[in-house]
Amino acid sequence: MVLKICGITRLVDAQAAVDHGATAVGFVFWSKSPRFVAPEQAATIVSALPSGVTTVGVFVNESMTTVKTIAERVGLSMVQLHGDERADEAALLQVPVVRALTLDDADARVAEWPSDTMFLLDAADRVQRGGTGKTVDWDRAGALAARRRVILAGGLTAGNVAEAIDRVHPWGVDVSSGVEAAPGVKDAGKVAAFLANARRAFEGRG
Repeated sequence: MVLKICGITRLVDAQAAVDHGATAVGFVFWSKSPRFVAPEQAATIVSALPSGVTTVGVFVNESMTTVKTIAERVGLSMVQLHGDERADEAALLQVPVVRALTLDDADARVAEWPSDTMFLLDAADRVQRGGTGKTVDWDRAGALAARRRVILAGGLTAGNVAEAIDRVHPWGVDVSSGVEAAPGVKDAGKVAAFLANARRAFEGRG
């Protein structure tokens, strides 16, 4: 079970997420994102978190050399590729990789990537790449989650995450804009409610 709060830019938000049960926190290193965080700031946040928390770096079409350098500098435990990166490129990295995809390109992505790849399913948006607040088709998402490990993203909130988990049966869930007060600034109450509802739904599935 993955409970991921993404788009972290502040230590107080990361600590609140972990305190309320997040198993992973995400940092966006794509400069065009309103949730961009500099590697130096992310490193400071990561160094203050418990060792058991999975720290994920989100990248869009960066060279694998740059990705590897930032992952090492920040102390990331996982890398999430949100652009057009290929599986053979990702093989050069020395940390686990999450491959972002949409329902439109799912079949092609799944065929290209190794069987042990974890996928993050998000709404399609070639401009924003994520954090749009748009939901995906949960019925189609469920068909994908039945055959591959999928972290469900896209328009999740405290109000709909339980239903999403019940319908899709994902490996985990990821939220960014759905728990924000403003882009890159989390609302602690929304974070707490989201994580509580998600955990309850996962545990209810047995």
